[in-house]
Amino acid sequence: MSTPRALVITGPGTNRDPDCALALRRAGAAVTLASAHQLRTSPEVIEGADIAVVAGGFSYADALGAGRVLAVELTRGLGERLGVFVERGGLLLGICNGFQVLTRAGLLPGALGHNAGGHFLCDWVELAPEPSSHCVWTRGLADPIHCPIAHGEGRYVHDDPDALHAAGQVALRYASPNPNGSVADIAGVCDTTGRILGLMPHPENHVLDRQHPRRRHVTPGRHLGLALFVNAVEAVRGR
Repeated sequence: MSTPRALVITGPGTNRDPDCALALRRAGAAVTLASAHQLRTSPEVIEGADIAVVAGGFSYADALGAGRVLAVELTRGLGERLGVFVERGGLLLGICNGFQVLTRAGLLPGALGHNAGGHFLCDWVELAPEPSSHCVWTRGLADPIHCPIAHGEGRYVHDDPDALHAAGQVALRYASPNPNGSVADIAGVCDTTGRILGLMPHPENHVLDRQHPRRRHVTPGRHLGLALFVNAVEAVRGR
């Protein structure tokens, strides 16, 4: 069985690309990193990938709005290839700033606004996988996922969260207190295919037990964000 191929997409100001690469490698994927500029000049790079992740950080210093410039660069640079990537079964993940990019690019429903408290948040949260979701990345997960957040514009906004839930597109909710005022405690959503996922917390920063601030009080191997990446790799292997 061939090794699934993953592409980590970066941009000026992203800073979680090494963490995403580590998570994907630990999940069993072969990883390539490419900037949005490289993809604009060589868009065929995405054609060789099974999984793509838009890394978090502060792309283009969040100029003109968080994720807006990177979203424009990706959609213009890749054009129809991004849609073709998903249509042929590719799995796409946007984390934090990457989530903002995917909503601004129109690939995921809703939008991200400033935190309800009006300030940047850096803390750990617990995420509950939504059992009724058809999201490939969270399929079959039952244990809460523990991972950090680091955002100032992480409040998820949608005009009909009940319809989103009924459509199976709510993938994750905050199981710990809602940190940013997101509607219906939504932490992550997927598209109608279940292959595109966006979330504000950083699962790539909890792929090793020792990364948890309360690691001595948590059962080893449980609650890892690594589970999302393993799901993606296994989905590709199972085709």
